[in-house]
Amino acid sequence: MSRPTPAPVGPAAEARAQLPEEAHAGFDRLVHAVLASPGNGRQPVLGAALRSQLPGTAGVRWLHAEGLPPTARASALTAAHWLSLHTAWLAQERAPRGGGRPAASAGRADSRHGHAPGAQAAPRWF
Repeated sequence: MSRPTPAPVGPAAEARAQLPEEAHAGFDRLVHAVLASPGNGRQPVLGAALRSQLPGTAGVRWLHAEGLPPTARASALTAAHWLSLHTAWLAQERAPRGGGRPAASAGRADSRHGHAPGAQAAPRWF
């Protein structure tokens, strides 16, 4: 049995109140993931916390677009920041993954030629 995600407080709660009811569960997961990232006993820096939520350079691009340094803490986020972060998170969540391969086979070797997905054997010229 899983425990329910605690409801956000402060600016995150203000942002949550502006979202439709069906978006609350996803927003709560995002807030919990950002605030629960390891930070040596302190609140984590956003650059590290966003790395797992916005893949690739999306987290850094979001911080730059919002005018926040990667070393900012989650406590620096306003309600508008939380809403913007949620929008970016949803865009990444819905983005297509991989090169057209089914999600079930992602990360496994392709048995047709014995190499990892997308890899080809080096040609032998001599």
